[in-house]
Amino acid sequence: MARRRHLNLAEEEDTEINMTPMLDIVFIMLIFFIVTTSFVKESGITVDQPTAETAQRQESSNILIGINPAGEVWIDKRSVDVRAVRASVERLRAENPDSAVIIQADQKAPSGLLVRVMDQVRAAGVEDMAIAASPE
Repeated sequence: MARRRHLNLAEEEDTEINMTPMLDIVFIMLIFFIVTTSFVKESGITVDQPTAETAQRQESSNILIGINPAGEVWIDKRSVDVRAVRASVERLRAENPDSAVIIQADQKAPSGLLVRVMDQVRAAGVEDMAIAASPE
């Protein structure tokens, strides 16, 4: 009887499915998808950008600042006061020192606000700054 139980246990152990190779493949695929995914940063609002004949596309990682027609300033998907732009840009620049600042101002946004935002960006020590425009 003891011998019979021993044979049944041996048969049960042989019928198990080894999950290790499948888990290895799943983890390799997960790493592949994470590495190949491109992350798009957004300012947090959609603006109607002005058009320009000389508009160029920049592909590097950038700090995006959005200005809507109501005079709200958006950085990193949250509304900020104009006086807080400098601190926000300094914080984001510390995370990625090579990043440029792109200001996405709506066509109907107040130009005085755009100038104040640009002053705050320069006060944060950023010289590489551009205003977003759509090509014609």
